[in-house]
Amino acid sequence: MSKIIISCAVTGSIHTPSMSPYLPVTAEEIAGQAIGAAEAGAAILHLHARDPQTGQPSAALEHYMGFLPAIKAGTDAVVNLTTGGSAVMTLEQRLTAPLALKPEMCSLNMGSMNFALYPMLGKRTEWLHDWEEPFLRNSDDLVFKNTPRDIEGVLRQMGHERGARFEFECYDISHLYMLSHFVDRGLIKAPMFIQFVMGVLGGIPAEPEHLAYLKQTANSLFGDDYMFSVLAAGRQQMALAKLGATMGGHVRVGLEDNLYIARGELAKSNAEQVTMVREIVESVGRVVATPDEARAMLGLKGKENVGF
Repeated sequence: MSKIIISCAVTGSIHTPSMSPYLPVTAEEIAGQAIGAAEAGAAILHLHARDPQTGQPSAALEHYMGFLPAIKAGTDAVVNLTTGGSAVMTLEQRLTAPLALKPEMCSLNMGSMNFALYPMLGKRTEWLHDWEEPFLRNSDDLVFKNTPRDIEGVLRQMGHERGARFEFECYDISHLYMLSHFVDRGLIKAPMFIQFVMGVLGGIPAEPEHLAYLKQTANSLFGDDYMFSVLAAGRQQMALAKLGATMGGHVRVGLEDNLYIARGELAKSNAEQVTMVREIVESVGRVVATPDEARAMLGLKGKENVGF
């Protein structure tokens, strides 16, 4: 089989600081955990920013610049900036940092969807910050907006104008068809890197049969012009990563997607999850790609061409 790319989503915008003392919030924590994940075997670092005082997801350029120079200096891993930010942000807010920083890679959600986080309320009774409980509670009325117009704008501004390649985040079968639509319009070129995002309430569940159907659909739409990676939010993280690796795919782990390393046991770092998934994929005969091998596989422009 081809080499396998491990991505690590370091902090995200879903989990709140009260859920784990190990969730990185400050610039020093995000940089340290990102570098640690890379040292453990992650070729790609998927990054969001947070307000260091409150832990709240942030779109502020200054918060990104608090950790990006240290990451660039401390590792050769590919920096993949979110364009999804947080579902409560506008598209303009979500694009503030990526437009300015011109990363090698960025994420792109391939559709609008319900993004229901309120079931997490049952796991917590005390909160470190006032914003956390309302953020989760109000997610029963939360829609993440990425219309075809939004998607086209990101493709043009980040891809055609700034040379970034994309992690196409597909939360359901319909998102694969939206991706195909933009391929047909000539706005997306191979090789495509598709992230099957599973387990978010509002998207496709994290079940083996659904992973098989996602891959079957992608095969029918894209043939040999794509690579896929598997992200299972929550308790199915490692099981579906192993399944995805046996199917020839790549894998993503990280505290954005799952706060735990085992049932009832919080992961103490992103590196701990990367170490575990590396052992899993190597046990099924896969060889982990280096950052430069990942760059070659994905056709990236190189870290020397970013804007930070």
